[in-house]
Amino acid sequence: MATTVDTNNPAFDADEDCPINPSHELAQFGAGCFWGVELAFQRVEGVIKTTVGYSQGHVHDPNYKLVCTGSTNHVEVVRVQFDPQICPYVNLLSLFWSRHDPTTLNRQGGDVGAQYRSGIYYYNENQARLARESMEAKQLELKDKKIVTEILPAKRFYKGEEYHQQYLEKGGGLGDKQSAEKGCTDPIRCYG
Repeated sequence: MATTVDTNNPAFDADEDCPINPSHELAQFGAGCFWGVELAFQRVEGVIKTTVGYSQGHVHDPNYKLVCTGSTNHVEVVRVQFDPQICPYVNLLSLFWSRHDPTTLNRQGGDVGAQYRSGIYYYNENQARLARESMEAKQLELKDKKIVTEILPAKRFYKGEEYHQQYLEKGGGLGDKQSAEKGCTDPIRCYG
């Protein structure tokens, strides 16, 4: 039985958003719960803006509650706007690999579900090539543990709810603000 793809579904469209500054680029990463991943990227020199949201799913305009049901196939992602003259894409890839375990399928720590899967979602062929090269290098480092990270074109990005944006910088559920200052090396504490 052949499966059909709904070509009219906007969730399958490429993410065609562009940075306001044409010399900047966008990148998307899924590495578990987006709160801690976002704060890590916020601290990187050359990162202009971070936004958390949902991508790679099959439902148009999803929300957090729906994504958490596991029925939409979306990933919790951080979309990073960066200046490649200050922060080359390979720097973002290095941070991505250091922030999570890319060998666990659909989970990071206690967070379980397809929305927590590991993924690099690229905006151009150069990003795709660099992502594949970085994964090959990481796989050599991990030896027998198999990386399950997906590397795919960035699909339409759906911005997460406002309370999720810069969640840990704003204090999270406990009101204990964490620094997003560039170069900060304070441990990132993820809490709801």
